[in-house]
Amino acid sequence: MLKLAAITFGAERRLAFVEGESLRLLPRDIACVQEAIAQGGDALERIARQTGLETIGYDESLLCAPRTQTQRDILCAGWNYWDHFEEGKGRRDGQEVDRPEHPTFFTKGPDTMIGPFDPIAFDEAISQKWDYEVEVAIIIGKDGRSIPEERALDHVFGYCLANDVSQRDLQRAHGGQWLKGKSIDKTMPFGPYVTLAKGVDPADIEIECVLNGVSVQSASTKLMAFPVTQLIAELSFGMTLRAGDVLLTGTPAGVGNARTPQLFLKDGDELVCRSPLLGALRNRVTATNLHTPTAA
Repeated sequence: MLKLAAITFGAERRLAFVEGESLRLLPRDIACVQEAIAQGGDALERIARQTGLETIGYDESLLCAPRTQTQRDILCAGWNYWDHFEEGKGRRDGQEVDRPEHPTFFTKGPDTMIGPFDPIAFDEAISQKWDYEVEVAIIIGKDGRSIPEERALDHVFGYCLANDVSQRDLQRAHGGQWLKGKSIDKTMPFGPYVTLAKGVDPADIEIECVLNGVSVQSASTKLMAFPVTQLIAELSFGMTLRAGDVLLTGTPAGVGNARTPQLFLKDGDELVCRSPLLGALRNRVTATNLHTPTAA
């Protein structure tokens, strides 16, 4: 299956196919993920079969976040693994809810997104409860509204990993909704590349989060409360999904807020989110001033 990386090479932003220890550069007229989405998976397969593509050695330092050009916030599903929903009982600071009968959706700001190996911004003046959440992310490949479940996967361009770093005290402080506690700048590693949808079973993806060398989350998407097809169908019901939209599909059990004692991130921690299919994110939690007023 094809893996598509966004890279910086020779002071240019390029796209490249990841093939073992090599990166095969796409033509310059397909320079970003949004342009690749417009080409479509079949066209990308034809390009990948070409023999004359410029090839360089694989170097993870070249990889960037595979950003799209959608103007929408990052779309997210919460409580989408029942073990994660159950582990949070009694830890929601009086904001308890019954097990949902439908997917729970929220959004997070696009300025959260960082590259697969970039530092995660950390500021104790913003929050005292920084938490990790490994997730599978979907990139939508085709516009659609009220998409039926049986056609939902036709609208998927590919899959990535994301770490939905969250500030639990901010989640509780603003009415129990999640936007603020999920939208702090420079906190969501994304990538390391896009695994194109063809040949991928979204109900059989293994994911893991490792904190300072210790596995803290490990699960399969088989355990999702609501499968990817249902997430897309219900989210798009009466609401148009656009090519390039990013949808995070939820995190499994093991988050720091639900542990005894609780386990929150600190400056210097190393987080690795990985999947045999989707690759790995590796990021260092790094003290950053996010609270001083700025115009940019």
